[in-house]
Amino acid sequence: MEQTTEQNKLAVMPVGKLLVSLAMPAIAAQIVNLLYNMVDRIYIGHIPGVGSLALTGLGVTLPVVILVAAFAALVGFGGAPRASIAMGKGDYETAERILGNCVFTLICLALVLTAGFYVFAEPILYAFGASEDTIVYALPYLQLYVLGSIFVLLTTGLNAFITSQGFASVGMKTVMIGAGLNIVLDPLFIFAFDMGVRGAALATVLSQAVSAVWVVLFLCGKKTILHIRRKNIKFSFRIMGPVLALGVSPFIMQSTESLLSVCFNTSLQKYGGDIAVGAMTILASIMQFSMMPLQGLTQGMQPIVSFNYGAKNMDRVRKAFLLTLGSCLCYSFTVWLLAMLVPGGLAKIFSSDAATVEYTRWAMRIYMAVSCVFGAQIACQQTFVALGKAVHSLFLAVLRKIILLIPMIYILPHFFENKVFAVFLAEPVSDLLAVTTTVTLFFCTAWKLMKKVER
Repeated sequence: MEQTTEQNKLAVMPVGKLLVSLAMPAIAAQIVNLLYNMVDRIYIGHIPGVGSLALTGLGVTLPVVILVAAFAALVGFGGAPRASIAMGKGDYETAERILGNCVFTLICLALVLTAGFYVFAEPILYAFGASEDTIVYALPYLQLYVLGSIFVLLTTGLNAFITSQGFASVGMKTVMIGAGLNIVLDPLFIFAFDMGVRGAALATVLSQAVSAVWVVLFLCGKKTILHIRRKNIKFSFRIMGPVLALGVSPFIMQSTESLLSVCFNTSLQKYGGDIAVGAMTILASIMQFSMMPLQGLTQGMQPIVSFNYGAKNMDRVRKAFLLTLGSCLCYSFTVWLLAMLVPGGLAKIFSSDAATVEYTRWAMRIYMAVSCVFGAQIACQQTFVALGKAVHSLFLAVLRKIILLIPMIYILPHFFENKVFAVFLAEPVSDLLAVTTTVTLFFCTAWKLMKKVER
């Protein structure tokens, strides 16, 4: 009965109402998850006396934090759409095999990542832009954080399967439980117990552990459509091959974000020192605020598009995409307006140091100059994922960051006297080119594909 109810909802509920019902909890979850990621930086940036350096040290650890989340996306965001498509075809047995294989893969990845990042933490941080002044904050945070990698992978990777079944409110609770606990524990460990950055890391690990237990218990319980079954917890290349092929796109999107952070940090350390890296930490947080709700919106769109594409109902697929596109553009324009009008106010959320705030205010207007159109990039790219078009999504993920942005970080400083300005300028130039290419490719391929399938 529960399977029939969820299937009917994805197949027949008015698309606008359905998108709201699925997207709003996912957006709320992403906003709470945003607080999850940002609250450490906010508290650490306001530690009396050393807040500015500690914030910069935390910024140097971000590439590793992002990379751990990227591996969760590789499995979860590749497996969940495949499971949704199988459900749309009525093949629930295959969908559960996908879930079980993903559980096994996530656990294996967690063990490898924890060992590697813990042992080589110090040289990795120096390579990522740490200095002698900031390593004393970055190293203890990272070593404690990576011990909880298994909780991050299970929470993020498996929560995608909850949302893809239509249980968006449960997916929201997953994030809210962990984020709420983290917000409470952070000031307790950082200030009351005087643990500093170690306290921030410990609060995050404990919070993720609680979220991971919640996700696993739900997927083993009675309310879920797809269940974690012991017989399916194994690795089958026949199952995981297509999953990983589809997950490569969101993995590259996030892992290249890690590489991108390294490129920005090392270049800014070279041309502007610790204060420029500290400003970049704040800008990365603001960009997350710009991106994560859009990801929540597209997560709400994904089961609608995947299910109805599997059921060959192209009219609902098109309606879901157009509503998502319009909503993404409205949100990205709003965030861009805030960044242009009150950049100093946004910077003060993360730091009480006047020099850091002023530096960030100047950099933000450059860095986010064309972020108003980035909603189109997310909407089109994630629709490719929902349609199972791994190659197109992979190309777009590679285009913006690897083909355009990273080379420009190193090329543009050769053409400007102000080298730091040139590094920040690389972001808007790349965004404009990437959005134009993505939208053109989508309407030349995916849009025509929908019409072809319909005929």
